[in-house]
Amino acid sequence: MTTVAVLCDAPSEGVLADLAASTPLTESEIADLYAAMCADVFRAVETSASDLLVNYRPNESGDPETELRALADAALENPDGVRYETQAGSTFAGRVGNTITHLLESEEESSAMAVEPTAPFLTRGDIDGLMMKLRRSDVVLGPASEGRVYAAGFSAPIDFEEAYTPPAVETLTARANDAGLDVDYGPMTSVIETGTDLTGALALVRARDRAGRDVPQHTAACLDDLDATLVEEDGDLSLRKADTDSP
Repeated sequence: MTTVAVLCDAPSEGVLADLAASTPLTESEIADLYAAMCADVFRAVETSASDLLVNYRPNESGDPETELRALADAALENPDGVRYETQAGSTFAGRVGNTITHLLESEEESSAMAVEPTAPFLTRGDIDGLMMKLRRSDVVLGPASEGRVYAAGFSAPIDFEEAYTPPAVETLTARANDAGLDVDYGPMTSVIETGTDLTGALALVRARDRAGRDVPQHTAACLDDLDATLVEEDGDLSLRKADTDSP
């Protein structure tokens, strides 16, 4: 089976700084949301026809592996089947590149995929669909809004240096083309990394729940606990919290 590496930071305060800077959420609440998203992504990978690798960034002030293992133990049916390895590299692109290249060349995987833990709407069907495309194309990208990607799958390595420079979907495509590789794309899927992302995700979760459709279980529960509301002003949505806004 293909290995899917979920590239995680420690689910602790300080994670997702852009989200913290653009919402009224506290750092603790954002850490809880990040942990919930990780749990949903882990579960999506486990239910797919892929092996789950939790590829975590070392943290001198804590123990990210223990924290991530606790998340996986609670979220997965078979947590013993998960691999845990530390990331190596000074940049995100470098860490993805080291992980993918190691899987393809040192472990002789036929293909490997890097997935963002901030894509809680990712489903088993999405992952399996990306993997099916990867049988026919050398590189398969899962696009998100604003030129980002939530997944990048490879059957051959590329030059990963600065390969995630925005817009990542275009830069990764260019690097694949430079290596003589063909590229295909999966469906658009939401990520939650900024305040704008969060308002859209909250609206989507509540709409899907109202319609009786599946929602990312852990993320939806966390969003419900935040006691947040969406406020429309002049056509723009913003997130408000009763305990942080003035009466």
